[in-house]
Amino acid sequence: MSLKITILVGTMTGTAQLVAQELELAWDDGETRVETLLMDQLDSSVFARAGVFLICTSTYGQGDVPDNAKGLYEDLKAKRPDLSRVRYGVFGLGDRTYAETFNFGGKRFDELLAELGARRIGERVKHDASSGILPEEMAAEWGEDWLRQAREAAVAAA
Repeated sequence: MSLKITILVGTMTGTAQLVAQELELAWDDGETRVETLLMDQLDSSVFARAGVFLICTSTYGQGDVPDNAKGLYEDLKAKRPDLSRVRYGVFGLGDRTYAETFNFGGKRFDELLAELGARRIGERVKHDASSGILPEEMAAEWGEDWLRQAREAAVAAA
């Protein structure tokens, strides 16, 4: 069974986009089709797409979602669509030196999607920029297991 994954990228500096590209390269193999979309022009209707979703986002300012993700985030909050058929994962990027708001971009999307009925696949990833591990290296390692869980979720939903 082929699997379709849409990676939604929230980024200020492009790091989350690098992670998404790394995952797309690792996952897109004919059996799995991956499309990476920057959140810039998106609204909540993006979740009408088939397949599973991966939110790949950094955190900005005082624990906010990045500027390019604000429109999508606010639209979801305003329209409150029923996302009960949506399965998603979260790969959050942050820096532990901002302890109060560490990885809040991913956390905000995670909490909002869950509130709207979507079900998360696997644990929410909290990459720490001060750990010395490159986020794309962490993504490559984490991605294999998440992909397996996403396939199981897709089969269960079919």
